Amino acid sequence: MRQLDATIETFPIRGVFAIARGSRTVSTVVHARVSQDGVAGQGECVPYRHYGETPESVLAQMESARTDIEGGAGRDELLRLLPAGAARNATDAALWDLEARLAGQPAWRLAGLDCSPETRTVRTLSLDTPEAMASEAAKVSGFGTLKLKLDGRDDIARVEAVKAAAPGCALLVDANESWDPADLESQLHALAGLGVAMVEQPVKPGDDRLLERIERPLPVGADESFHTEADLERVARRYDVVNLKLDKTGGLTAALAIRRAAEARGLGIMVGCMVGTSLSMAPALVLAHGARFVDLDGPYLLARDREPGLRLEPDGRMGWNGELWGG
Repeated sequence: MRQLDATIETFPIRGVFAIARGSRTVSTVVHARVSQDGVAGQGECVPYRHYGETPESVLAQMESARTDIEGGAGRDELLRLLPAGAARNATDAALWDLEARLAGQPAWRLAGLDCSPETRTVRTLSLDTPEAMASEAAKVSGFGTLKLKLDGRDDIARVEAVKAAAPGCALLVDANESWDPADLESQLHALAGLGVAMVEQPVKPGDDRLLERIERPLPVGADESFHTEADLERVARRYDVVNLKLDKTGGLTAALAIRRAAEARGLGIMVGCMVGTSLSMAPALVLAHGARFVDLDGPYLLARDREPGLRLEPDGRMGWNGELWGG
């Protein structure tokens, strides 16, 4: 007999994490646990209010599927039981973990990988003044690739300041929908001239139809405009890269299929995250294997991670820990 348990937990963020839509000092997550035959699997999600989610709504969704999950529903059945989103992600991760432990094989092998996944994440610079972002960039330049949060004001000055402070780093930028569509083309060209490697979600979904009609002098990535496989046909006309986040796709099971479909359309893959613990990142390590861009630095942004956590090196290298997740 299976048992599903879910709880709300909080983890303090190191300092303040700010983007164009606001700032926060705490990451609130939902922890899921599915136990069977004396073995337990766990998963984590980060409910995102911008997508209409709260910790309480996530718990309610999980509760709606309790009977089926405790009755033995597997990951494929979960795709029908719950919609894409955070609740399905945490539950899917717990089922992956449980399956791996019951089978005595690591989750990465069950997913078809031939080696334990490791990756190197970018380091995100929270939205701030150009001077403050430059100061932070100098401290974390060892990551090699930095992602700057922008808000449509002083963005070129921010990029210039970071570039001067960390001249050896590749730069990505994430506007979180904040740019004025009228400035889109000129901003893209200005950032291309500064050597920026990719711009993520410059304008709001809907406004991004402009990307079909203008020259894109550097890759443009879809985040808020992209959630599930149903979005791919539209996104492929407007973007060059899709940001796969497990809290959007509704877990690793769906994300692996979406990645294959995105690559078949010629789209580049970015694997991203919400600000969560190592438990949120562990299944994403499987997805990130061979991805063009990897942004899984959530645990680096926290003042306290789970114990045990992933192996996190000061330069952004992240290593598997089967004790945490996935066997």
